[in-house]
Amino acid sequence: MSYENEPGTRGLDLAGDPLPVWPQAPSQPIGASPPRRRNSVRRTMTLEATWPQGLRGPTMIHGRCRDAWTRDPAAAPEVLAEDALEAEAQDRTIVALCSAPARPGLAALEGARPGGKFRGILNEALPGERESGTPLYLMLDDLAGTTLVSRWAWSRWFPGWATAPTEEGRKAHAAAMLGNCLGLRPGSRGIVDQGAPVLQQNSSAVGSMRNAADPEGWHAFTDLSDEIQFRRARRIDAWRDGDTIHVETHFQDSANTREGGRRALHEYLLWASADAGSGLVTAIEARAGTLPYGECPGAIANLRFLIGTPLTQLRSTVLQMLRRTNGCTHLNDVVRSLAEVPAMLERAPKEMPLP
Repeated sequence: MSYENEPGTRGLDLAGDPLPVWPQAPSQPIGASPPRRRNSVRRTMTLEATWPQGLRGPTMIHGRCRDAWTRDPAAAPEVLAEDALEAEAQDRTIVALCSAPARPGLAALEGARPGGKFRGILNEALPGERESGTPLYLMLDDLAGTTLVSRWAWSRWFPGWATAPTEEGRKAHAAAMLGNCLGLRPGSRGIVDQGAPVLQQNSSAVGSMRNAADPEGWHAFTDLSDEIQFRRARRIDAWRDGDTIHVETHFQDSANTREGGRRALHEYLLWASADAGSGLVTAIEARAGTLPYGECPGAIANLRFLIGTPLTQLRSTVLQMLRRTNGCTHLNDVVRSLAEVPAMLERAPKEMPLP
């Protein structure tokens, strides 16, 4: 279905009510992660992109994702599962890929371009990774967003950076982006910007997601200062309270800057709950920390239509229900990542005393 037929194209939510539009793009950074919660599982993930050979060279991506169980927040967490990933991409096509622990099936992904069809290839090449909710699966699924957005990091070092050097090229780029998401619906500030000589996307200065009072709340990651670096980062906290599963997740796309420090382009904080017996979502809400355009956070209004969806089906349901102008690509990625929460909790110790 094309974007013209979607309610979001007309500025409406899935029930036909007007979507909110922010006067200015949100710029309220989420901040550092909270201390680990007692009797909870925390998944942290980073995909860090660099360009050792320059912009025309390959994008080198280093990834790490860890599931850790916290019984006592004052003690080090117990690592339940952990994967590392190394990827090389040229023009968004995977040139080389390896992981630790190794997965022989990764070779089948070389030559593929991350995106919708890539996920089908992934599920065929690595059967069971999605169902098991492995840390590796999250990173591989996130290669689509990372390879697409990561080049934005160059704009933090070169203010004159543009999507295309000619007006004709910029118009073609804007036309290709039209209708891809709510923030790029017809007439949006995003579409106007996509055709401009220099992108004016909103971004925010952000500090570390690591909490100084809880340094073991994250796995190790790097903050480079001498070369351009993009990072996609996630934190997913999950815990049970009686018959309810609770989730809090923080998502951030950021890059370092020539002057020092980091700036975020996309940032969401989301809360959800689900029935522990059926796995059905019972509540879901989100806050936008930083987004490029004022239309983007309107997508939050459609989250309520996911209530009643099984957590394990969120990856497919979100792509069907919140496609194109009915959703924000990055908010969709936040929600889709909750599909592995049941698997994360299943790996936790069975004797889970209540907090």
